Amino acid sequence: MSVNLKQLAQALGISQTTVSRALNGFPEVSEKTRHKVRAMAQQLNYVPSQHATKLATGKSKTIGHVIPQSDHLMINPLFSDFLAGAGETCSRAGYDMLMSVVPREQEEQTYRNLFASKRVDGVIVHAPLVKDDRVTLLQQLSIPFVVHGRCADDDTSYTWLDVNNRRSFERVTHLLIDLGHHRIGLLNGLENMTFAQRRRTGFLQALSERKIEMDQGLMFAQDMTEPYGYNRMREMLELPSPPTAVVCASILPAMGALRAVQEARLEPGKDISIVTHDDVLSFLTNNRDVPIFTAVRSSIKTAGMRCAELLINEIENPHTDPVHELWEAELVLGASTGPALSAD
Repeated sequence: MSVNLKQLAQALGISQTTVSRALNGFPEVSEKTRHKVRAMAQQLNYVPSQHATKLATGKSKTIGHVIPQSDHLMINPLFSDFLAGAGETCSRAGYDMLMSVVPREQEEQTYRNLFASKRVDGVIVHAPLVKDDRVTLLQQLSIPFVVHGRCADDDTSYTWLDVNNRRSFERVTHLLIDLGHHRIGLLNGLENMTFAQRRRTGFLQALSERKIEMDQGLMFAQDMTEPYGYNRMREMLELPSPPTAVVCASILPAMGALRAVQEARLEPGKDISIVTHDDVLSFLTNNRDVPIFTAVRSSIKTAGMRCAELLINEIENPHTDPVHELWEAELVLGASTGPALSAD
C-alpha cells in the first residue's frame, strides 16, 4: 500500500511544501532533511503525483512531435516503429509524448504555441529537409530539440542522430558493380529530404569511382511505398535495355520491386538483383536464415529510443554540449543478389 504527499508529510511531522521541495532537490532544504524525507518515502512506499511533480518542477514531463498533415510520415508505417522506440524510453523516464498533426502552414505557429504554453519540454524533429527552417526557429525559441537526421554534414550547433546514408548506398552500389552489374536502377525516397539526397550522392559516387555512366531513366524519387517500387520496377523491366540490378531506399519499395520481378517470371538474385535499406521493422522482417534481401540494416525503433534518450538528457541537463551520432548500417547478404548474367 502506498501513501500520498499529505500522508507522508503527516508521518514526518513537517509541511507538505518542505517534503515536496526535499523530494525535488531544492537547494534551500538541508541535506539532513532531504535524507530523512527520502528514507521515510521509501519506507512508506510513497508514490508521487505526476501532476504535483510537474507543478513543483515547472516541467511538463512531455516531449513533442509536430507532423504536417500532408507529410509523408503520416502514410509511412516506419514512423510507427520510431514512435514505439521513443515511447519506450519516455515511459521508463516518466515522460509522456504529445503528437500534433497540423496543416503545414501552421507548423511554425504550433512550435511557438507549444513553447509559450509549456506543454512540452522539448521536441524531436523528423525528416529534415535540404532547406529546413525548423532548426533556426527552435534555436530562436530556446526549446530543447533533437533532430532525427541532420540538415547539413557540418551541423554542430544542435543534437542529432543520423545513419551514414551516403556511405551505405556507396557500399551496396560497389557490391553490385563487383558482381558485374553496370545498369543499376535507383528507387530513392523524396529527394527534398537530406537522407535521400545523401543516398543518391553515395549511389552516384560509387558509379563515378568505377567509371560507370548513370542512365537518368533508371533513377526515381518518390514516397517510399510498395506500389511505388512495383510501378517503377515494371516500367524499367519494359525498357529495351532494362537494369540488371536496382537499389531501393526502403524495404517497402523493395517489396514492390520484388513483386514486379516475380510477375515478370524473373528470379531475383539470378535474373535481376535487388538491394535495399532495411529499417528492421517490427511488422516486416528480413531476418531469415538467408534473408530475402541483401540490405544495409539499421533499426529505426532503436533510433527512436536513442533520440528520446538524447532529448531527455538535454532537457534535464540544459548546459551540456550538443551530441552528434552518425551510425553505420550493417551490410547483410541475402538471396536477392547475384552475379550479372552477362557483361554490358
